[in-house]
This record gives sequence, C-alpha cells and structure tokens, in this order.
Amino acid sequence: MNAGVPAIEAVALTKQFGAAHAVSNLSFQVPAGSITGFVGPNGAGKTTTLRMLLGLVTPTAGYATIAGVPFGQLRQPARVVGAVLDSRGAHPKRSTIDHLRVYAAAIGVPDHRADEVMAMVGLASAARQKVATHSLGMRQRLALATALLGDPQILVLDEPANGLDPEGMAWLREFLHAYASVGRTVLVSSHLLRELEQSVTRVVIVNRGTLVYQGDMEELRARHSARVFVTSSDPSALALALAAQGIVDAQMMTDGRLAVRGAPVPTIGAVAESAGVTVFGADTENVDLEQVFLTMTSGQYTAQPFTAPQPFQQAPAPGYPPAPPPGYAPQAGYPTQPPQAPTGTHPTAGGYPPGTYPPPPADRPGPGGPR
Repeated sequence: MNAGVPAIEAVALTKQFGAAHAVSNLSFQVPAGSITGFVGPNGAGKTTTLRMLLGLVTPTAGYATIAGVPFGQLRQPARVVGAVLDSRGAHPKRSTIDHLRVYAAAIGVPDHRADEVMAMVGLASAARQKVATHSLGMRQRLALATALLGDPQILVLDEPANGLDPEGMAWLREFLHAYASVGRTVLVSSHLLRELEQSVTRVVIVNRGTLVYQGDMEELRARHSARVFVTSSDPSALALALAAQGIVDAQMMTDGRLAVRGAPVPTIGAVAESAGVTVFGADTENVDLEQVFLTMTSGQYTAQPFTAPQPFQQAPAPGYPPAPPPGYAPQAGYPTQPPQAPTGTHPTAGGYPPGTYPPPPADRPGPGGPR
C-alpha cells in the first residue's frame, strides 16, 4: 500500500433500489493503520455501503477504492482485504477445519494456514465439529477466521460482535488492537456506538444513507465535552469571572447552579476563589457517546407511542342496532334485545300456547279433510 493512500475511500457513493435511496452521495476515508467504526442505526445503509466497497453491489453513482484501486482491480484480493459480511455463509454439514481448508484452497494458501487462523480465533478445540452445531458466537469467530486466511492488510467486518458473550467481545477488542498495532487497518460496522467506543480510533456515522460525522473519537468527545454543575454563592459573578478567563460556555440552570463546559473542576475552583465566590459543590456530567449517537441519528424510524387496547366489544346480532354507550337511553322504537319466545312454547311454534301448534297452510287439509 502506497504511503499516504487511504486504505479505504468512498467517493460520492450512491445506491438506489427503485425509488428507494439506500445510500446517497456518501464520501469518507479510512486511514491506513486505523480502527474505524462505521456506525449507524439498522437500515442506515451500512451493509449496502460495505458491499459496494467490496464490489458485490454496483453503485448507482460514485466509486470506492481499496488500497487505492477499485476492488475488482486487485490482483490478489484475499491477500489485501478480508471481509466478514455474513456469519451464515458456511455449509452446515462441513466441519470447522474442512470449511477453512476449502477456502484456503480457493485463495491459494496452504492447508496449515487453516489451522493457524482456527487457533487464532479460539476454535482449535472445535476443529471437527459440524458448523450446524456452532453457536452464533462460534459462527462469528469462524467467519473472522475465514477472512484472515489470506493474511490481509485490511479487514472489513459487518457487526462482528453480534452473538459474542462479554468474554468474546473483550477478546475481539484485544484482537483488533493487536491487528492494527502492526500497521494494518480495520473497518468495523455496528449500530451501537457504545459497543465500539473502546475499540475504534476513528468513527464514521451515517444516517439514512448519508454522512453525519467522520473524525477521531477524541474529537467527537471534545465536541460533546462534559459539563460541570457548580453550586456557588454568586453564580452570575462566577460566570463573569470565567468569561474573563476565556471560559464562555456557562449556562444558568433553573435550580441556581451554573453549568460550565470546557473547564475542569480545579480550574473553576481557582477562578471562583480569585473572584471571591464561594463554591459549595461541583458535579461532573460525563459524556455518553451512545446518547450523542442517538441524537445524531434520531428520526429514521419513528413509532407511534404505545396505547393500551380498548376492551373487546362483541358485535351486535344481525338486524339489531348496537347497544347505546353507557349513560345513554336506548333509541325509541328499537328493541335493546332480540325478541324471546314466550315461556313454554315450542321453539318452532311461533308463540302459540303450550300443547298447540299453528294451523296447517291453506293448501294442506286438516285432520278431518280428504286424504
């Protein structure tokens, strides 16, 4: 890889499926040697973008490069970039080692490389197990091992922590740091910023297929620095004293405290002392990057608030009006219940006295008539 060339670059990538825009004019860079998080809510276009980077989906507009060239122009792609886009790609009846050896043969690396990557991801004890018996976390490890077969310089991982337990997630963080520490590059996608916060050095945030933010994690934290809530004898005087020192982001709260951003507690205390203001207490509000992420990407899928269902109302019998609401008298001229046959009558007698039946029709003779 040439010095100064981004490991991955997307330039005005756009992908349209019919009338739906999955990705719109998306541009970003992944510097060599970095661990870059590709973050956005589900449905934000992350997987479509990764597929365009790897030549699996043709862009409607724009282009992407891997190590400075389009993916299709790489002479030995498996030795340049390894990708995990789906952990379900392994044949369920193959064993772990057989799956890896098939892929090793396909990209032209020796069989012993399969044993190496299997041990690298912690699956050596499951070498003879069928893929069908693997847990979701084991499938994720196997997919990562497959991506590592060619000893690539770049890794592209789509939701690699899905299904991993806390121990597996800790292992993945350590692995990615070790992988990047020797100058290699990782692009890892997730819909949870908190999941990547301890792993990545840079972040690209997308929403509805467009870029929201790209830059270093420290820069993102600095943009949303912690606030210090100060309880003092004279908040107004303290705000003026802080402004004189260049600390201008101070806001009076409804409870009388002064919310100060951009200065640590010791600095605020020193300014207050020099201004003759007594500080009674100071509480620091830590930055929650996950909340920052939610604020940046809110509104893509807005659901209606939950409301309790109404009690089930049985439909009225055919031919009868519905029962009136509680507190209202029934409508005049309409029965509130279907008519009931008089007590003791035969169900087909039409209301005649007990023991009697309706007369026969006119065309039928009575008991004493001709037969």
